[in-house]
Amino acid sequence: MVETTVRPPERRAAANSRFGPYAAVLRSRIRAQRVYRLSFASDAAGATMVGLVEFAEVWVLFNQAKVLGGLDLDAALLLFGLSNLAFALAQLMCGHLDKLPGLIRLGMLDIYHLRPQPVLLQLITSDFSLRRLARATVALVVLVTGLVRNDIGWSVHTVGLIVLTVVCATVLFAGLFVVAAGCQFFLIDGAELTNSFTYGGSFAATQPASVFPTPLKLLFCLAIPVAFTAYFPTLALLGLPGPAGFPSWLAWWSPMAAAWVWVLAWGMWRFGTRHYQSGGG
Repeated sequence: MVETTVRPPERRAAANSRFGPYAAVLRSRIRAQRVYRLSFASDAAGATMVGLVEFAEVWVLFNQAKVLGGLDLDAALLLFGLSNLAFALAQLMCGHLDKLPGLIRLGMLDIYHLRPQPVLLQLITSDFSLRRLARATVALVVLVTGLVRNDIGWSVHTVGLIVLTVVCATVLFAGLFVVAAGCQFFLIDGAELTNSFTYGGSFAATQPASVFPTPLKLLFCLAIPVAFTAYFPTLALLGLPGPAGFPSWLAWWSPMAAAWVWVLAWGMWRFGTRHYQSGGG
């Protein structure tokens, strides 16, 4: 008698698809975290505290200054919610790319080069920390509070702008993680420098761009355009004037800002992987 293993048709189709192996790895990562429930709960509690502390920094600042860069505390809730929600989602998908220096130093990156799949996609799907959803939840609560407390003229365009901003800002921050990963091929022990692109950019996105001096304003509006993740959309949602030289319709340019960051990410990643010469693993 011959025994055969019968799999559901949909699972067999998914396994045979191009992205089937990545989906299988992600499912295994999620299952592994659900097994150790106490560890997962403690990690989620820690991530929640991080999100609350970051929000407390903004709340204390705007509670004391009352109006900063043309925004009050209610507007700051909107600014923080949009930027931090997008960053938390990007960190959920790509935050573990900052472990790349350890893989290079230990020679473990060679394993990824042996598999017939793109290295970047393998690294992105090599981890999926569900605890980071806690930080995204904090940001979502702040965003909803900001939407309720501010006088927003609701329309199809308003909803479309919010959805477009969250999606494009998530893609933009994910691109910054890839830019930082590409730099780490050269800066093995310079993780703090590369983190300035990601975590520094996230912090800058929670502040009104108008408070920055001109060089930093150009940096965060053009070179590393994190101002498109929340600041310009917040001004458009509230009908507030922006800094001189930055019209309100820039709020709809977040797709172009995300595309620009991914051009940088693709170039930096290609340059870094071509420079990589194995760690002897």
